[in-house]
Formats: sequence, C-alpha cells, structure tokens
Amino acid sequence: MNSAKALIMASAAVLSLAACGDRGGQAEGQRAPDVNPAPLNVPAAVTPSSSPVAQAIDKAQFLQAAAGQPMAPDTLRGMLIRAQVLLDRAHFSPGVIDGTDGENLKNAVAAFERARNLPEDGMLDQEVWNLLVKDDQPVMTDYVVTEADVAGPFVDKIPTDYKEMAELEKLGFTSPLEALAEKFHMDEALLTALNPGADFAKAGTKIIVAAPGPDVLVAPVTLVEVDKARNQVRAYGGDGSLLASYPATVGSSDMPTPDGEWAVNLVANDPHWNYDPKKLNFGDKSAGKLDIKPGPNNPVGAVWIDLTKDTYGIHGAPEPKLVGKTASHGCVRLTNWDARQLGSAVKKGTRVVFMGSRPAKTKA
Repeated sequence: MNSAKALIMASAAVLSLAACGDRGGQAEGQRAPDVNPAPLNVPAAVTPSSSPVAQAIDKAQFLQAAAGQPMAPDTLRGMLIRAQVLLDRAHFSPGVIDGTDGENLKNAVAAFERARNLPEDGMLDQEVWNLLVKDDQPVMTDYVVTEADVAGPFVDKIPTDYKEMAELEKLGFTSPLEALAEKFHMDEALLTALNPGADFAKAGTKIIVAAPGPDVLVAPVTLVEVDKARNQVRAYGGDGSLLASYPATVGSSDMPTPDGEWAVNLVANDPHWNYDPKKLNFGDKSAGKLDIKPGPNNPVGAVWIDLTKDTYGIHGAPEPKLVGKTASHGCVRLTNWDARQLGSAVKKGTRVVFMGSRPAKTKA
C-alpha cells in the first residue's frame, strides 16, 4: 500500500478529541509563500438550465448600484450567485452558495486576488469579475432528483445532547432537501427559493441547482495555512501557487485554536467521534464516554484531518451555513465538501501553519 492510500484511514475511524468544537491579514513576522497563479479549474461542458431564472443568473453581469440607490434584489442575488459558483469552481470557496454578501465571500475574493497577484482588498470589482468569467460555462444547471437522493435513511432530528446523539445508528441527513443542498454546495433556503413548490422528496422532480466544478485540486498540497484572523484555510502547492482557500470556523478566545507549525498525521473519512470527558473541556461529562456514529451531521462532519498537535484537527461541519460565522471548541471546521477536497490533496507530513489571532473575544 502506498503512503497516500495508507494515509486515508478505513471508513468509520474512531476519534477521541479534546478540542473541536474584523478580517485580518498575516500574523506579524510571518510571510506567505511567493504565489504563482494557479490555472483555472474550468469544468467539462455544463448543460445550461431550461429555467428562465437560471438563465438570468448565467447571464448576470457585474453592476454597481448608483450612489444612494440600492440594487434591485433579484439583480444583486443573480450577480452574487454567479460570483459564488465561479469562486467555488476555481477552488476559492465562499462556503455555502446563498446569493448574499458577507465576510466569507469577501475572504474568498481576497484569496482569489492573492492567487492572481492583485491587491487583496476582498472587493468584487470589475477586474475580479473579468477574471472569474473567463470560465464562461453556465453556473446553473437542471437536475432530476433520483431514487438514491430520496432513499435515505434520514434522521428525524439531530439532537444537541451528545448522549442522545450516541443512541443514533447514523448521524445522517434530516431530509432529501438537506442532502441535495450539500451535494450542490448550496444553502437550503436558496435551493428552495429557486425551486418554488418543488417536491425534493420525490424521485423524478426536476430542479435547478448550482454547477460546482471539479472536486479535486490541480496539484497536491504541500502547505496549509490556518488564518485565524481571517477565518480562512489556504492550501498551497509545491511551486508556491495558492491552490485553494476555504472559510473556516476557528476557536474562540476561551477555547483557542493553537499557534505554531504542525503537520497532517492522517485523514479519516466518515469518522466516528469518541466523546471522552477526561479529555474534553465541554459537554455533559456525567454521560461518560460516548461513541458518536459517522454521518454528515456528526459533530466533526464527514472528514477528519488529524494533526500532530494532539487532539486537534481540521474537519467537516454539520451546519455548513455557520462555517466562518461562529467559534469552535478549538479545532478548525470547514464545510463537508471543502474538508473532503482538502483531505484528498494532503498527505502525512503536509505542513500546517497556524497564524493570526481572533480580533475579539467570541463565545463558543
């Protein structure tokens, strides 16, 4: 077995963790590697949607509202959806595609600017737009819900109590809507809004969805930066090119993410999560040790990237819309799809550098 295969632990690996649960730049005295522009990750031909709503998004152009005048909501939403899909496709993840502005989008734009050797102001302007739309494939496409999409099994509700979680056989999706939204990197509210009246639980239903790009990066990752000030993880190739960036949830000032340089130890797909009250500083310790089964709604999501810093890792998240917007118990949370992408590109020994600090005290 080669080292890459040996790194990926068997499905349902068991983990015992003691952690996890204003924009800034680099930490003082630290310098990012010299960056070379990474090639665009333009997907194979995307079949355009037959929906007028989707076609309008595909044709959205960069616009700026006149001074003191708000932009029409549908116009703004279409522009932002197109930008988010194109950034996701280029591997500068905005997190969930939701058609709204925010820090995750600004940070994705800043990373895209860094990769293109532009000033990192995080502003979606005409210059950034022109570079993004070099990928002129449609950003929306039609999708027909399959039997597999609705087969489940689904969980009625994901409990917040760890003891109740441990009683479930799988921390699966709660509905076909949740599963489809994650499949296409979308916010459930946007998927519903774009498909009014659609029955997501019925095979054969035709819906319009985002068309993300390739799931794999164009090269192996040799350096991972965890920027705690910007709530972002960045992945670099061996030639110094910035291959990808991801919005991240990091620890609070009460439960901080570590400083310093560490390395990837292993990657586990579909991990169990072992709650050990002797090692953890949160939760109801009276419940004793608990084995939380795998699933996308597991507390560490669908992937665990174990670090040489004991009990710490980079992992997926059960609520993708919260990534980058709340604090963790010290580990680094990504959306499940971003964690899968990063996990497939690192190997044992890949450097992981933690930099920056949270600008204000935040409760976990």
